[in-house]
Amino acid sequence: MFDGFREFDIEVERDIAIHGVIGGEGPPLLLLHGHPQTHVIWHLLAPRLAEHYTVVATDLRGYGDSGKPEGDERHLNYSKRRMALDQVAAMQALGFERFFLCGHDRGGRVAHRLALDHPERVGKLMVLDIAPTLAMYEATDLVFATAYWHWFFLIQPRPLPESWIEAAPADYVTRIMGGRHAGLGPFAPRAIAEYQRCLALPGAAHGLCEDYRASRTIDLEHDRADRDAGRHLQVPLAVWWGEHGTIERCFDALGEWRAVSSHSVEGSALPCGHYLPEEAPDAVFQQLTHFMR
Repeated sequence: MFDGFREFDIEVERDIAIHGVIGGEGPPLLLLHGHPQTHVIWHLLAPRLAEHYTVVATDLRGYGDSGKPEGDERHLNYSKRRMALDQVAAMQALGFERFFLCGHDRGGRVAHRLALDHPERVGKLMVLDIAPTLAMYEATDLVFATAYWHWFFLIQPRPLPESWIEAAPADYVTRIMGGRHAGLGPFAPRAIAEYQRCLALPGAAHGLCEDYRASRTIDLEHDRADRDAGRHLQVPLAVWWGEHGTIERCFDALGEWRAVSSHSVEGSALPCGHYLPEEAPDAVFQQLTHFMR
């Protein structure tokens, strides 16, 4: 699915490695995936982008074939600050001190934190189908909670969500991905099989839950501290989301991102649902290459 790319595993902490693929030539571009997926979400885009960029697509900590450490009491192991450091270390090990950055869903949250904490590393930032985490939690209502029920299921104490996912990881993948606007139609069977394989790996369910527990706890602490200190994104930002998704229905995405950015912010809805890289790869390719140029 990534012809011409090579795989890598880079140790970012003792016994914790970040897995990914790299290919192409040109300025470095880091792609970060969402839930419950892996770097494979970029399989329709990465080969095309590799004609213009050196493309790096990684599995986030806790996902795919990357390391899955035990969570701690404060969920610091899965804070977006820690996950962002993983990506900085991986890119440095590959020889890239500064890079373009694009993240979908959970990867967009890691990308947000990376650009906020390490603006010197990021040339430009694009996030796909999210609003800032703090804004989403503070605006939660019945419509959002019903559509994003997994947010509130996955933050429950261990072992409730882990045991349910571990009992049927393949079913979890298809229920989450198939329960949105487009169903399972946009997804290649090979991609779905890869997501299912990875979620069945030891520790994968726990890593996934810890990602969400961190978003509900330590990440909000960091976000509120940034807001109180008046810290804003210092890099050019583009935001795109699906017109048939929950972000469009429940949030003013552009307004929310403009509220946390010191730069101009561009973007709008694309004619798809949540999974932009697989539902609307042509539109994402066009917008990404135009913005990063």
